[in-house]
Amino acid sequence: MTLPPSVTLIEEPAGYPILVIEHAAATARIALNGAHVTDWIPEGHDPVLYMSTDALLEPGKAIRGGIPVCWPWFGPHPTDSTQAAHGFVRTMMWEVDVARETTADVEIVLKLQDSAATKALWPHAFAARVHVHIGASLQITLIAANTGTTAWTMTGALHSYFNVEDVRKIAIHGLHGTQYVEGRLSPDKCAQQGTIVIDQEVDRMYISDSTVIVHDPLWKRELVIEKAGSLATVVWNPWIEKSKRLADLPDEAYPEFICIEAANAGEDVITVQPGHEHLLMQRIEVRKL
Repeated sequence: MTLPPSVTLIEEPAGYPILVIEHAAATARIALNGAHVTDWIPEGHDPVLYMSTDALLEPGKAIRGGIPVCWPWFGPHPTDSTQAAHGFVRTMMWEVDVARETTADVEIVLKLQDSAATKALWPHAFAARVHVHIGASLQITLIAANTGTTAWTMTGALHSYFNVEDVRKIAIHGLHGTQYVEGRLSPDKCAQQGTIVIDQEVDRMYISDSTVIVHDPLWKRELVIEKAGSLATVVWNPWIEKSKRLADLPDEAYPEFICIEAANAGEDVITVQPGHEHLLMQRIEVRKL
């Protein structure tokens, strides 16, 4: 495939293909391993996505940071504890299907379909595409199509890590009045009152399709996070003790990011009939304060 002038395919490290986007509106990087957007810097702004300095950039390994694509399950496998968390597509090599640019943005489409390797993990026929629009805003869409003859169910997420100056100083708006569970296995629903502040480990799944705004007064900006095709929003920060247990995250890195995830999870389990598809989208914009 011929890439447009603003897109370059490199291997960094060797054997690890990455698309580098250098456009007037934004710069970005996308690892083909996992169809994983690792970086996005819109013109005139600081980096928006957080990447762990200890992230493993190795084929077949999940990347800590950026926007992991979790599919066809979110969190632990629903019936098989030996399976990797968050599905298998984030550790598989995707193929570039479309790469084009306009004066406003760059569009990249990556694709993956079922194979003997995927059917050993999940016995269904599928075709998945990740559409990424890179410009003054960042839009990422996971399209999962059922190419088989029987219906299947799925969960998943766009597990986005966002840079913040200090997670203890931010305020998260847009989820007031919604219900959440604290921890994915907790059956007890709580009501969110007011804005969300982070002062401890947080692993919450909100029942919501609303836009979320991360107010970051120290960086003098807001991150506006819209979504579609999702009735669950996950808010996650590992805080102090869990950060020490995550080998690919520095022990003291927890103040540097917040995860706001567009998810199909909890009660939002999706059934896809043969010949149909499901779209899960997240769109991110930066506003200066």
